[in-house]
Amino acid sequence: MEWSVPDEPERYKASLQEAEGTVSVTSLTRDGVEVHMPETSVEAEGRPGRAMVKVGHATKLAHIARSGDTWWVHIDGRAHEVAFHDQGSRASTSEGSLKAPMPGTVLQVMAKEGQRVREGQHLMTLEAMKMEHKILAPKPGEITKVHFSEGDRVDMGSSLVEIGD
Repeated sequence: MEWSVPDEPERYKASLQEAEGTVSVTSLTRDGVEVHMPETSVEAEGRPGRAMVKVGHATKLAHIARSGDTWWVHIDGRAHEVAFHDQGSRASTSEGSLKAPMPGTVLQVMAKEGQRVREGQHLMTLEAMKMEHKILAPKPGEITKVHFSEGDRVDMGSSLVEIGD
């Protein structure tokens, strides 16, 4: 997963590990150079748009909202804008392939091979960090391949669905 902060040229890349509903940062680089950081993890708080963020020994409640590939994180009275550049984002779907934005489990598959879909149509639902993530069609077209079924585990970046013209 690669991300940046608006108006700053640096790109950050985080390696993540999921275990029992908690996602931990295993390594972080800034423009390809390893960055030392305290132990960091994120866990769903139980309500949509809320998460518990642990950095070192401090745990804080964060409110999170997404608009396209931009995430707004409100923590400690400050709002932070973060732009993600991961393989699962709408902007990076290439050649009609939709990729998993994070590791998780397929809860629902609404798309079928040969089906015509419209832009924004709900194709699949993933569960990750005890939250549901809708996978939407980035463009109109025909479903050419569905790679996973309900109950399957997926890794971040796995191709989920392919859409042709």
